[in-house]
Amino acid sequence: MRIGHGYDLHRLEPPPPEGSGRPFILGGLNLEHPTGPVGHSDGDVLLHAVTDAILGALGEPDIGRLFPDDDPRHDGADSAIFLEEAVRRMSARGFTLGNIDITIICERPRISPHVDELKSRLAGWLKTSVDRVNIKGKTHEKVDAVGEGRAIEAHVVILLEPIRE
Repeated sequence: MRIGHGYDLHRLEPPPPEGSGRPFILGGLNLEHPTGPVGHSDGDVLLHAVTDAILGALGEPDIGRLFPDDDPRHDGADSAIFLEEAVRRMSARGFTLGNIDITIICERPRISPHVDELKSRLAGWLKTSVDRVNIKGKTHEKVDAVGEGRAIEAHVVILLEPIRE
């Protein structure tokens, strides 16, 4: 078995011309929100952290080394591309998902109304059943940039198991 940890944080700003925020995309879902992540790709903090957790469990280069933010090919890219590459590497190395536990931290939007859809979408990308995917939404109790609504972060712990024939 292999264990991986993934983490990501993105600053949140209004969209142009007031700021540099992109649409608020989380787990591939476009959520209505007055601010969005600042990032080179679509800024999907959830998919970035899951991607890094898989890559970390495999001992592979992290998302920033595989998909550098100074590469114009990744400007505005759908983060599902990054996750799909991590899953491809996972399968190629003979592993499958044991389980994944995710914590998304932000003041707004509320995560709980979207948990079931996020779990279903992730299970599809990860080629596993929904009962192996757990997602929790938390606030930061008004402390620091996350608590003030100026950032969003995600923590992921993943267990990979060898594929059984």
